[in-house]
Amino acid sequence: MNGAILEGSLILLYFDQRRNWLLRVDKERVFHTHKGFINLAELIGKAYGSHIKSSLGITFWVMKPTTYDLIMHSARKTQIMYPKDIGLIILKLALASGCQVLEIGTGSGAMTVAAAIAVKPSGHVHTYEMRDEFAEIAERNIRRASVAEYVTIHHADASVGVEGSNYDAAIIDVGDPWTVIPHVHNALSGGAPVVSFSPTFNQVEKTTELFGRIGFANIQTIECFIREIRVDTGKTRPSTIMVGHTGYMTFAQKVDKLKVDSVVTVS
Repeated sequence: MNGAILEGSLILLYFDQRRNWLLRVDKERVFHTHKGFINLAELIGKAYGSHIKSSLGITFWVMKPTTYDLIMHSARKTQIMYPKDIGLIILKLALASGCQVLEIGTGSGAMTVAAAIAVKPSGHVHTYEMRDEFAEIAERNIRRASVAEYVTIHHADASVGVEGSNYDAAIIDVGDPWTVIPHVHNALSGGAPVVSFSPTFNQVEKTTELFGRIGFANIQTIECFIREIRVDTGKTRPSTIMVGHTGYMTFAQKVDKLKVDSVVTVS
């Protein structure tokens, strides 16, 4: 049964855009909703994209979860990085199968999960999180996304140093990125890209100045917005609600650090 749902499969049980649930199929579990309950055992053997009726006769759709779903349904104790930012980071950092990625600031693991999906099956993400309560939540989210074998969580303070070298890319998501940027520079391979995610201009200014001073070039800061379009025949319009500011992404690439006497000043 190619594509069939099995016990233990991860599904998105969909009713509408606001009411959908990421679930692990368990034949012993009955899932209760506002539209009646669903016996998850009835899903085993069905194909993704099929429907199921609740105890009240209401139709639900059984979807195969996307990376977007895994991120938006993440358990969290802190603000997660949103898909609108994660997608741009994956593109700008050229994350693909085989990449070795250094991440500092695991948080709830949303970016970690997306990066692991991008680099598997031959790549790996080494992520640093010094707060145990965040690392525990991240571990659960990573396991639920079935990417634990592609991730190593380091319960350590990256400001005192990181393990490994010749990483293909780095992601920084901490409040004081300048404390880890020198270690990131040492750990990256030549020309490798890095992004630092920060919510304030002050952080961006200090990060950009340090990037340029210790050996990064092609430095660019971006803020990303997306707006949903509410489609209804004859009444299509932009949604009145959107996710606004989440953070600024400062991208750069590792270069050789110039000696002071080799710097040319252009007037």
